Amino acid sequence: MSHAQEKNAVALSSVLASASLTLTKAIVGLLTGSMGILSEAAHSLLDLAAAVMTFFAVRHGDMPADEIHHYGHGKIESVSALIETGLLFITSAWIIYEASRRLLTGDVEVEATWYAFAVIIGSIIVDVSRSRALYKVARETKSQALEADGLHFSSDIWSSAVVLAGLVFVRLGVRGADAIAAVGVSVFVAVAGYRLGRRTIDVLVDTAPRGVAEQAREIAAAVEGVTRVERVRTRPLGSGVHIEMALQMNRKYSLDKAQEIVKRVERAIEQRIPGSDAVIHARSVQLDSETIVETVQALAHKNELAVHDVIIDLLDGHQYISYDLEVPDTLTVAAAHDLASKFEQAVKNEVGDDIELNSHIEPLKNEAILSSNVTEAEMESVLAALRSADGEVAEINGPHNVLVRKIGDKFFVSLHCLAPGGMSVETVHNAASRFEYLMKDKLKGIKRVVIHVEPE
Repeated sequence: MSHAQEKNAVALSSVLASASLTLTKAIVGLLTGSMGILSEAAHSLLDLAAAVMTFFAVRHGDMPADEIHHYGHGKIESVSALIETGLLFITSAWIIYEASRRLLTGDVEVEATWYAFAVIIGSIIVDVSRSRALYKVARETKSQALEADGLHFSSDIWSSAVVLAGLVFVRLGVRGADAIAAVGVSVFVAVAGYRLGRRTIDVLVDTAPRGVAEQAREIAAAVEGVTRVERVRTRPLGSGVHIEMALQMNRKYSLDKAQEIVKRVERAIEQRIPGSDAVIHARSVQLDSETIVETVQALAHKNELAVHDVIIDLLDGHQYISYDLEVPDTLTVAAAHDLASKFEQAVKNEVGDDIELNSHIEPLKNEAILSSNVTEAEMESVLAALRSADGEVAEINGPHNVLVRKIGDKFFVSLHCLAPGGMSVETVHNAASRFEYLMKDKLKGIKRVVIHVEPE
């Protein structure tokens, strides 16, 4: 049985129990003239109204969010509980008034019959059974409406016990004991209403659940990639809790990487705080440990540009930065230069004006280029250049998976080579660049050579 079905079932059983208790107490109270039993009947009548509200609250409170209720319908249960609180105080006021009137007027004739005792004892047994069932499901489903209903039944246990004691004293001949018992019932009712109302109002005014914000902050801070947790706000949301959080992340992260970190934080919170609904905002920040290379890359990403081969060097106390800047191949020279100048200024704003910047502008093709196959003679000329270059570059060897295409009158070559697994990336890259240069030198028609190096 799902949580929703379990909540509906226990709420419906409470309606039936309240209805039967109300009817029985009212009949016995009228027959005996017991103010205590009549007050219990009034109490049970209000319990019946509260149980009916609870039944409809739990049926509709679990409905998902819609176009009008963006946060779902969870607070329906809180509204129901608040109304129940009002009913409890109304009951308490009526009982005190009627009991005081009887004591002041002396109208305290009560017949303590066996069936008066039977209905109160039976009421206690039913209340114990229902309160346990309601509290059990309320704890499992975190339903505030069911908890309120359980509170009603548990308060009924004590108030019925007071009425039972009053009947005993009436049987012993103590005049006014029944009215005094009725006042005792009102005390229990008022205390129950206060406890329920305090929790319900906390939910309706979005009082932060105790300890949840601190727990959520610790969970988020422990996720790799989160630099700092800026702000955490929590509020009750039906049987769960709504969490809003702002995180700081390294600005070098791409949008996809930042979203991945946010998802990891959300999953961690959902696992550690059941029933939570987390909304997380991420803000990119520059870390104190950020290198100049990372600064250039982050600024390029921010300006929707691509840079590679960023090199920083020092000469005579002066710092130089050089890089390859990729721009759309459809731009004119003037437009590309303007774009490069704006990017240079952005870098200087971050690292200082006393740095020298040199950018190499490369065309970036955003669309596929139509290529064609080469003839056997053309393929043989490319392979001859490849074999010659292979003999002059010792660091890489074993060229294979050679693919040659032709775009216009130029050759585009891709191939795989082998290199020792322990060789540095820089050494391999330099060797591959030299290999490409030699091939181009030996065959002027080669436009580009892409070499994928694999460990031996």
